[in-house]
Formats: sequence, structure tokens, C-alpha cells
Amino acid sequence: CHSTKSQTVSSQAGKMMKFPVRRCTSSLRDFVQKRQASSFDSCKKALPVSGLNYYSLEALNDPRVEKMPLSIRVLLESAVRDAATGDGTEVDAKTVMDFAAQAGKADINWRPPRVIMQDLSGIPALIDLCAMRDVIKAKGGDASKVNPLSPVDLVVDHSVIIDVAGTPDALKRNMEIEFNRNLERFQFLRWAQNSFDNFGLIPPGSGIVHQVHCEHLARILMTKDGVVFPDACVGTDSHTPMVNGVGVVGWGVGGIEAEAAMLGQPISMVLPEVVGLELTGELRPGVTATDLVLTVTELLRKHGVVGKFVEAFGPGARSLTVTDRMTVSNMAPEYGATVVYFPTDEMTLEYLQRTGRPEDKVKLVEEYNKANMLFGE
Repeated sequence: CHSTKSQTVSSQAGKMMKFPVRRCTSSLRDFVQKRQASSFDSCKKALPVSGLNYYSLEALNDPRVEKMPLSIRVLLESAVRDAATGDGTEVDAKTVMDFAAQAGKADINWRPPRVIMQDLSGIPALIDLCAMRDVIKAKGGDASKVNPLSPVDLVVDHSVIIDVAGTPDALKRNMEIEFNRNLERFQFLRWAQNSFDNFGLIPPGSGIVHQVHCEHLARILMTKDGVVFPDACVGTDSHTPMVNGVGVVGWGVGGIEAEAAMLGQPISMVLPEVVGLELTGELRPGVTATDLVLTVTELLRKHGVVGKFVEAFGPGARSLTVTDRMTVSNMAPEYGATVVYFPTDEMTLEYLQRTGRPEDKVKLVEEYNKANMLFGE
């Protein structure tokens, strides 16, 4: 690179400063060719049945992986994949590898593969993207290039008001009132749905965001450039961890963090400590998931799990239906846990079938998780 000219800018103190603007004479292609190979490149393998590529944790040949909680293995896979593709650094991957010594101490960068939003926080985020487009257009650029880089789903549910109840046509009348009352809002959302790439809109009347998320929007596995990897997310609601019950790592964040994730930026976080939640036996007849979650909440509050991952295991955890697991995970904010993770297992596969996921997707979920040390036993 060589210096080409000086550019003048205003400092915070109001004084004018000059600094050299450097322009690289090497082409991007040359830069990519000169990039050193990652030590994790050899971890890229192919699944025997589907033929899709994936980054194998077993190929790391490190005994520490087998001792890791499965929720941390999800973070490790992400760090290894990012290091191999150049989206992250090997430092993060090696930090996660050293989980036993680094948990609760070292910082890592984690890149959420997608974002889930409810309307109260999602609409301001869309407006910010519109403001970016206005700036690009004012400068003579192509405003249509401003899009979320990570998939974003927005569910309209938090702002909905019920005006009519107790009549057979209550749903129909409430929908009519809602769309008439907030016509401009829905026109904007419809425009956004048609204008932004990587953006999905779920209209009111479909259910609450967490139900829709678990039953329809959660990918369980994601695929990009022929590589399959675990689904994970951040959401703009404190009860986002409900999706942990279906084997997806995810938690609630603020609007700024969510927007950063939308634009493909990593989240800086302390490598979390993990508290194991061993469940034994089965729920007796008449004992509900609500009874269970209140007991678990009291137990975990006493233990202290604020800012930590909680991972359920044991025969009792395996016996719970996915809907009961989601009830437990949904209450994560009540005891301060970041994640309450139930690993993918046979119950998860059954739930995916019952919620209409394609059969080939269910088979891929089973094949991938068993091949990559992520299937709960």
C-alpha cells in the first residue's frame, strides 16, 4: 500500500486534522490468495448420506471436546467454521477449545447466524436500515444494496390489541380493526418485506413470536455455500431462550446488538460458564410442565445462574416432550440464565415431524448431529 493524498476531517474539538489516505495497490484476489491457510481447514468433511459439507468437531482430535457441554460445542463449531472461512480468528476457536480453563474469564466473538424480532423492537431496526438507504441514495449510491446480511424474521404480535372477545367472529373482527387502526404501519412492513433481502414478515394473527419461532421459523440446521451447521440466533425478546427447548442455542439481546447481528457483525461476549441441570425420573400424572418449571426456577435461583448457560441432561430431561422443555427454557429470564439448553435427541426429531418439517430435513438433523457430536444421549 502507498499513500496517495491527504484528507481533512473535523475532530471532536472542532479543529481540522489531516491524515494520509492509503490505497492498496494489490488486488483483492492477490490478498485472498496470500491468506494463510487455517489450521482448521482439515476439519471440513462431508456427511456420508446427504453429501453436504460440515466442519467436524471429531476431526479436531482433541479430547477436550468430548468433555464439553453440548451447548459449548455449538459455539466451538461456529468458531472453527469462522476461522476456516476467514470470517473469524483462530484465537476465538482456541479459546473455546480451552473451555474448562477459560469459561467465565476470556472474551470471544460469536457471530449469530440469524435474528428473530418482535414488532416493537423490529420496526425501529427496519427504520434504521431505511435511514442507511437514504444516506446511500443521497451520496449517489445504490440504496437497494443495504440489506440484512443475516436472515431476519419479524413477528407482529407485541403491539396487537384485542377489542372483541367472546364471539365466534372475534378473530376476524380484531384483525379488521388492527389493520385499519395501524394501516400505515402495515404498509411500511409490507414494503419492507418486498424491498429487503433476508427479511421475513409474520403478520398478526399467526401466534405469539415464541410459538411461531419454535414451530415454524427455527431452522434447527442451516446451510450456506454447501456447508451445514447448527441453527442459532439472537432475539429482541428476553424469552427468546424458549427455542433452546428444540435444540437451538439462542438468547435475548438489546436492539443495538440485534442490528449489529443483522449486519453480520459478531457479538463480543465472555465465554459462558455452564451449569448442568440433571433431571431424573418422570413427571407423575397430574404434574404439569408449569409445576416443573416453577420448581426448576426456585432451584436455579438458589444456585445462582445469572449470565450462565444451563444445560439439561439425564433420563428425566430425555423423557420430557419438547413442548415441556420449551416451557422450562422460556423461563430463563426468571432465574437469569442466558440459555437453558436441551440438546437435540429423539424427542426433537419427533417434534420436528409433528410441526411439519420436511422428512429430508428431519433426517439431515439426525445425521448431522450424530456425526458432529451434538446429539443428546
